[in-house]
Amino acid sequence: MFSQELWLENEKKCAVVRKPKPGRKRQELLAAAWGVKVGVKGGFLWPPLKLFACPQISSLVRRAALTHNDNHFNYEKTHNFKSVCPPSADFSDTLLLFGSQVHTFRGPHWCEYCANFMWGLIAQGVRCSDCGLNVHKQCSKHVPNDCQPDLKRIKKVYCCDLTTLVKAHNAQRPMVVDICIREIEARGLKSEGLYRVSGFTEHIEDVKMAFDRDGEKVDISANLYPDINIITGALKLYFRDLPIPVITYDTYSKFIEAAKIANADERLEAVHEVLMLLPPAHYETLRYLMIHLKKVTMNEKDNFMNAENLGIVFGPTLMRPPEDSMLTTLHDMRYQKLIVQILIENEDVLF
Repeated sequence: MFSQELWLENEKKCAVVRKPKPGRKRQELLAAAWGVKVGVKGGFLWPPLKLFACPQISSLVRRAALTHNDNHFNYEKTHNFKSVCPPSADFSDTLLLFGSQVHTFRGPHWCEYCANFMWGLIAQGVRCSDCGLNVHKQCSKHVPNDCQPDLKRIKKVYCCDLTTLVKAHNAQRPMVVDICIREIEARGLKSEGLYRVSGFTEHIEDVKMAFDRDGEKVDISANLYPDINIITGALKLYFRDLPIPVITYDTYSKFIEAAKIANADERLEAVHEVLMLLPPAHYETLRYLMIHLKKVTMNEKDNFMNAENLGIVFGPTLMRPPEDSMLTTLHDMRYQKLIVQILIENEDVLF
């Protein structure tokens, strides 16, 4: 950091960087935050760092951590334990004890956490339905959040937890998002009413089944689906079918409260703070989608889709209230729209 004397000397010579503007490049934002020269004339930021610059550094550091190793992504995930029982247990009793989702152990098993034998004829332990880890019921409370889902256990792509799918494929984002956005940007950015116009429902369902069946080998090219609205519909359907929305239930109310802030700068800072609370896989997926939607708005003259229009479309798609209340949904729709609009317009600053 610069000394106070150096700061005073440079203050007379250079324009002071008060707050980074939304349109500036990330490199310039980071340079301004650390008090180094920016541009030809240059400028310095005296410590402590400005409030807006600090979250920007956190965002840059977080993104750097996410992309540090393209071949392995350490997104933390809890185990999805289900109670298990042996074949001899009465099925009706099992349903009463453990619910409708049960598993039957065939032969003796050992706890993979404490390495002790699982005793008893019923309720010996639990199994993670995503990675197959077998542990005692008590041991399950102490197992770390290190679940690595097995692709063999992931039966479908749609309706699958976002983090589970990402970890199973060892990727940054769900491949549905990558493949659909790549196709849309290749041939659909200038399509009028992009994301607003709906494709045929049966064709969208065909794409959904193709992803569930073929995974990364799916073919959604123009040869099979010439209408780009089918691909946009399939992408929106993927987000709607997520058991936990991209903007999670835990952060929903915080985003809504941030949207209600009247001051634009304070609202932007509040939105950024809540973004940092998203799970890494959700954050990265949202970031990638906002970069794409920003490209859509850059073609507004052809597709007539600006950030506000996209906010109307994607607000209810990306965020849903924790309680299934129609009244809450209707009341929050304008704030959902505003949040997505803010994310798109300030993508280069928020992420």
